[in-house]
Amino acid sequence: MLPCMAATSDGPILYYDGTCGLCASSVQFVLAHDQRRQMRFGPLQGDSGRALAARFPVLNAVDSVVWVEDDTPRVRGDAVLALLRYLGGGWRVLAGILQRLPRSLRDACYDAVARRRHRLVARACLLPRLDDRARFLS
Repeated sequence: MLPCMAATSDGPILYYDGTCGLCASSVQFVLAHDQRRQMRFGPLQGDSGRALAARFPVLNAVDSVVWVEDDTPRVRGDAVLALLRYLGGGWRVLAGILQRLPRSLRDACYDAVARRRHRLVARACLLPRLDDRARFLS
């Protein structure tokens, strides 16, 4: 089994662009709202991110976010919806609303933000708290 595909009982994995300030801020947001504390995180540029791309070559074109759950990667708008559903509560309701939009529109909105993400938020180093570090993959 590849290091990026640990047992699903360990929770989903959110892969993110490790060079992106918006992505680092988003991971901090998710850490603050993940009440189950089962989600793990990994930079796409890390060993586990590269192993994921080797296993699913279509992901080589993805450079901002990948959600992996039950051995299934999701990208773009589908990754965001999966994340919102996982967070639960009002975020799950928002996912239900956004799910009603056509995938092409969701992905176009996602792509617009992804193209500008490096300009929207300055580059930042993601330094998780000590008690969250075990949730991060290399």
